[in-house]
Amino acid sequence: MFMEIHTPASSTIWGRLKHARRGTRRWPGKVAVATAMLALCPLATPTVSAQQAQSTASTGHRVAVIDVGYVFKNLPAIQAQINKVKAELERHETEIKQKREELNQAALRLKSLKIGTPEYARQEEHVADLDSKLRLDMRRRHSDLGEAEAKIYYDNYQRIRAAVKAVAVHNHINLVLRFNSEAVDPHQGDSAAREIMRNVVYQDNAINLTDTVMRYLERSDDGAQVANGSRAAAGTSR
Repeated sequence: MFMEIHTPASSTIWGRLKHARRGTRRWPGKVAVATAMLALCPLATPTVSAQQAQSTASTGHRVAVIDVGYVFKNLPAIQAQINKVKAELERHETEIKQKREELNQAALRLKSLKIGTPEYARQEEHVADLDSKLRLDMRRRHSDLGEAEAKIYYDNYQRIRAAVKAVAVHNHINLVLRFNSEAVDPHQGDSAAREIMRNVVYQDNAINLTDTVMRYLERSDDGAQVANGSRAAAGTSR
């Protein structure tokens, strides 16, 4: 907001009018009229400047906040994807447990054999093969599941950003900041540290876009499900 310093109009205009009157006595006729008009011209300038200042003051920036973590934890579509990965991880852990048991049984049988015999050599090779395959499978599965989880978070964060932009543009909001609405536990050091490091210290709940963005995304997900159902029905009818 800009402030302007204006010269008192009475002294400036009064001086110019006195000069105009003196000019009228010296140069009668059109010259006197022209001089008086020139003296009155600065009257319009303060009015225009005041209007511009008022317009600048009324055109402020609009700011809002959103709890992105809350959206990730509570949006059904995101939770469904995360739960699918968790179920796959649990299934993988069950398979790993079975393979570990198989490896342990093979190792116990190896201990029961006499070292140096052909049977011991074959069993030793079998144990080494089981151990190598188990380690390789664990690395691959953990890598695949980690990539799948990362993709879920990345893709859905892009969806959230697009939804925030749509809501902000519709409501003429210039800036949306992230904040954390979780309650702080003063008895836990990590919780207290996060509270101190928060970017947003205070906000009016009226500028919280979290629920609005949640509804926007839910409607979008519902629309996508309806469209997929329609395509599936059309494919069945063929």
